[in-house]
Amino acid sequence: MILKTDTASTEPTPAVTRAAAILRAGGLVAFPTETVYGLGAVATNARAVARIFEAKERPHFDPLIIHLGSADWLERCVASVPPEAGRLAERFWPGPLTLVLPKRENIPDIVTSGLPTVAVRMPAHPVARALIHATGAPVAAPSANRFGQLSPTTAQAVEEELGERVDLILDGGPTQLGIESTIVALGETGPRLLRPGPVTLEELCECLGREVAVAIGPAATPESPGMLLRHYAPRTLLRLFDPSTAPKAALACRVGLLAFRAAPTSHEFAVVETLSATGDLREAAANLFAALRRLDAAGVDAILAEPVPETGLGRAIMDRLRKAAAPRA
Repeated sequence: MILKTDTASTEPTPAVTRAAAILRAGGLVAFPTETVYGLGAVATNARAVARIFEAKERPHFDPLIIHLGSADWLERCVASVPPEAGRLAERFWPGPLTLVLPKRENIPDIVTSGLPTVAVRMPAHPVARALIHATGAPVAAPSANRFGQLSPTTAQAVEEELGERVDLILDGGPTQLGIESTIVALGETGPRLLRPGPVTLEELCECLGREVAVAIGPAATPESPGMLLRHYAPRTLLRLFDPSTAPKAALACRVGLLAFRAAPTSHEFAVVETLSATGDLREAAANLFAALRRLDAAGVDAILAEPVPETGLGRAIMDRLRKAAAPRA
């Protein structure tokens, strides 16, 4: 069931109040954040969290992110907060930054995949914050889609993906950023970027006044979501594509193009989706998953994705495209 809610309200709407009651009772609620839609359960309710893995068909070795109502809630979930974590939270919370920190014993192992660390963030979306506060507890929430598929940026996309597997879907309209949060681990070896996102590597380095190590790539034991080789993928075969070098013979079948700026005139495509006519990386990120979802629904034989510049937010876009184009198991 989808319930529309007022994103401008500073008080819990009837839809949010109902959703919070479902969460407290051990149910699953899909809700908007500024990044993508999340599939939430109360983080300390192991049985409810297990339903997330079941609904998404998600492997239990892939940990979840816990969403907090305020920065003060950190102490509910983490054992210690290094000074650099405090600086990042002060600068970027509420917002699309996830911190990986030592966990408290009250956090069930199913949330962290048995790891001694936990991923936490404070979302900026008013509906997400209202829901978490109305629930009165931290909420564990990965993206509200089947595992490995495209992250949803609308309530309708959640319904198409999960349907009756979710007890309630809160509709707060399309998400603003359209791409998952940046993830940074903070430990004895210093800050490490585990997943690029809306908070860029340059912004992290500027905030901390030091280099941040980049630890992006497939991991045998993921430290955070989004670290597996194949992820964020449409059902249709996707490949990265450079129109300046690709021969026309490469387009022998019915092909859809995910263009960064505009479709090249040297090739013919059955369907074209443009991420940003002006080359704006933030606009491109916001449009990424919705554009891939439309191409996936267009009935093409393959999707070719044009690379974007790998600076700033472009790193996050290319991370998602490379994972979507990774070989299928």
